[in-house]
Amino acid sequence: MTDFTELIDLASERLGGAVLYANDDFFAPKENLLKPGAPVWREGLYTDRGKWMDGWESRRRRTPGFDWCVVRLGLPGRVRGVVVDTSYFRGNYPEQCSLEACAVEGQPTVEELTDESNRWAKILARSPLQGDSQNSFDVKGDSRVTHLRFKIYPDGGVARLRVYGEVSPDWSRIIERGGEIDLAAVEHGGLVLACSDMFFGHRHNLIMPGRAADMSDGWETKRRRGPGHDWAVVKLGARARAIKRIEVDTSHFKGNYPDACSLEATDLGEGAAGDLDWSSLAWRKVLPRMKLQAHTRHLFEDEIRGAKVTMGATHLRFRIYPDGGVSRLRVYCELGADSAATGRS
Repeated sequence: MTDFTELIDLASERLGGAVLYANDDFFAPKENLLKPGAPVWREGLYTDRGKWMDGWESRRRRTPGFDWCVVRLGLPGRVRGVVVDTSYFRGNYPEQCSLEACAVEGQPTVEELTDESNRWAKILARSPLQGDSQNSFDVKGDSRVTHLRFKIYPDGGVARLRVYGEVSPDWSRIIERGGEIDLAAVEHGGLVLACSDMFFGHRHNLIMPGRAADMSDGWETKRRRGPGHDWAVVKLGARARAIKRIEVDTSHFKGNYPDACSLEATDLGEGAAGDLDWSSLAWRKVLPRMKLQAHTRHLFEDEIRGAKVTMGATHLRFRIYPDGGVSRLRVYCELGADSAATGRS
């Protein structure tokens, strides 16, 4: 079974996640919950309210009840697991937590989300927490959700909340807009399932929104000292009828960009697991081996016109020779008629 932390953090700030409201954040602000980096400890640092803590921390509760906050997911999806990180909260962590979810389209206000008429469904029952720990919880359910209500009992501090799951785009709107679509993009349900190496930069960075901020925001492998090359396998968000354009962005990689790259496709239909033997599959060439340059956005269109990509594609294998770093991979496609119904066909 795949570790749910290999999926996308749906609540990530870089994807648009935000803590919209907290009933109490007296000691440490609610916004810290979704910070991208690991929590830190600053010895001897105090504010006028108490010890500085890198997390969300409410005051000591003197009445019955619990504290809570509302989180807007950066991308709607199906939650598969959460990590409640209580790093550095030792004598002030909550005893328990729970999680509820709802699906509200558009941009609901805090007032609408906290109104009693809004329906919340429990996805994580009240569960015990350990202090200064990574508390991991599996989540069962197939409902598409957009917002979460995170409860802590009775009070205390949580450093980070990570919400891992499968992105579930609004395909009706995407298809209505028409045109070519980057089916590798995380916002369209793309996922980098596997790679040969990601020593310096995580494989998911390849498909994140926007331009990379620096080298740490790309996929980068260690220096290869033997024969061979590095690779990554991308699951497209929906079945592509045709691949029209490819962008390989090596921005920020100046002395460590790959010498060349290539791209292949295969059609696995439904149910392909992340633990397949990728080398044994029948891959079709989309982009032949092409030279790359440092710190450059490479656009390939004419180079793929002769490729047999009209048979459909669900997965891609992106190869870099022999190693190095790539900031972003964009794969602009035409959707197949059968892709509209399920987002995967």
